[in-house]
Amino acid sequence: MAEQNHDQERTEQATEKRLREAREKGDVPRSRDLSAALVTLAGTGTLLALRPWLGTQFRDLMRIGLDYGRQQAMGDAAIGTAMAAAGSEALKLLAPLFGVALLATLLSPALAGGFTFSTDALTPKPERLNPIEGVKKLVSLRGLVELGKSMLKVILIGGVLTMVLWNSRGRLLGSGRGDVHDGIDTALDVIGHAAVLFAGALAVVGLADMLWQRFDYARRMRMTRQEQRDEHKETEGNPEIRSRVRGMQQQMAQRRMMQAIPKADVVVMNPTHFAVALRYDSDNMRAPRVVAKGLDLVAQRIRSVASQHEVPLVMAPPLARALYHTTRIGQEIPATLYAAVAQVLAYVYRVHEAAAQADDVPPPNPSVDPQLLGPYQLPEGEH
Repeated sequence: MAEQNHDQERTEQATEKRLREAREKGDVPRSRDLSAALVTLAGTGTLLALRPWLGTQFRDLMRIGLDYGRQQAMGDAAIGTAMAAAGSEALKLLAPLFGVALLATLLSPALAGGFTFSTDALTPKPERLNPIEGVKKLVSLRGLVELGKSMLKVILIGGVLTMVLWNSRGRLLGSGRGDVHDGIDTALDVIGHAAVLFAGALAVVGLADMLWQRFDYARRMRMTRQEQRDEHKETEGNPEIRSRVRGMQQQMAQRRMMQAIPKADVVVMNPTHFAVALRYDSDNMRAPRVVAKGLDLVAQRIRSVASQHEVPLVMAPPLARALYHTTRIGQEIPATLYAAVAQVLAYVYRVHEAAAQADDVPPPNPSVDPQLLGPYQLPEGEH
């Protein structure tokens, strides 16, 4: 019941971060039965492929054990010599099977869950020695599935092997009365046949177990909504911290913007709401560039800094709104505003010349396409 309530709380799919952390700890869906089936199939395939050679090796092994005379049998070193020779032949006989089985043992987990290496499973954990936890595992869903799987293996695999031995009983009993070569061939044939059926039965159990392991792994990895929220906070950061960082970034950007105003050539504005500072270097720029812009209080600060550093302020409400809408800080103005900005810059240059000559210069009145103002259209009656 406790496990059911626990699962009911975990209704959300596991995130990539949770799955990655579980994999780093070596927790991946694996089926020991499927791995055992793959190892058995590899060994069986090797046994069947090398059957003629294995028959020859078996005959040589038996000849070594039986082919000696009375004088050799009575000698002090006869038994040792015979055992050493038999051992050498046995190693030669079993080496291919052991090699293939070892390779299959290393590769089979990769087919089921991929290669993983973690020392976390080797770390001693006191809760594993708790008998109460052990009893809980026995009565849990996983415990019942493992019990059912064990019973299925006993019934299926035991039934298959029993059927093979029962059908081969006549050949096995008769092999003791016939030729040694025929007896070896019969034994290898029965062993190979039994191994194929054993591996097939184990593969059926392993495939079913793999499906269960994947389902159970996804179930165990499920998360509560609170866990997902906590993980999101850890990954993305606390919302308050993010807001504070954004505020600091905006302050730094505004500080850099204010530091660029003294180098501007002109500030285009309307009476109160908009201010856009422009700079144009004909040697390094293709077109004038916006170095600062702002609304309301920021616009007021731009005008104040510009006045302190004697940057000309030009009143052109439509152009100020159009520049604010179409151009980001650091960007060159769009080609559609070249003519209007050129009028403003020409006015600024004439003002500088007129100041030296004490002449009055009429302010510009650049024409701007109303579509360029976007949402910042001029109020009725304002030009």
